[in-house]
Amino acid sequence: MDKTKIKLNILGLSYSQTQSGAYALVLAEEEGERRIPIIIGAVEAQSIAIKLEGLEPPRPLTHDLFLNFARAFKVDILEVVIYKLEEGIFYSELVCLYNDEIVRIDSRTSDAVSLALRFNCPIFTYEEIMQKAGIVLDFGDQDEANPTPEKEQKSPSQKTSNPLKNKSIEELNNLLNEAIEHENYEKASEIRDEIQRREK
Repeated sequence: MDKTKIKLNILGLSYSQTQSGAYALVLAEEEGERRIPIIIGAVEAQSIAIKLEGLEPPRPLTHDLFLNFARAFKVDILEVVIYKLEEGIFYSELVCLYNDEIVRIDSRTSDAVSLALRFNCPIFTYEEIMQKAGIVLDFGDQDEANPTPEKEQKSPSQKTSNPLKNKSIEELNNLLNEAIEHENYEKASEIRDEIQRREK
């Protein structure tokens, strides 16, 4: 296996065209044009979207709890490595530092990416996996009827209509606080997007 490590960045999230109720997490190589689409569940997509959009839940979600637990016991995640692709399933591991020792922990890729966002650590894979799963998207051939993941990365719940456009900024901020308090993070991300559009 080619053990050349390739750094990946999170390009965005989009609805899965192949599996109902699922989302595609798109990772892009930092120095190249290849992309890796990974199918993940709605809960995991929401956890990633919340962090990408800078939302702060009033109570810790599962991945936030893991972060708090790790900090309490002085465990740090140095990097996430997607190390295997088998029968369409990506396998990942958390490379952790504990008591000056490296510890590797097996993880689902969706969880690993969620934790990488929270620990601010890099995500890597190997050249062999990029050769198997990497695709190059020609954005010049895309049109509005077939949006790219970059256009869809704001929120898994993004909708074509915008019922928020008639609300004032004050009303939007109140709705945002209410959505966060009720842990409706999909709605909160939509409201946050509208506020950011108004502020530009």
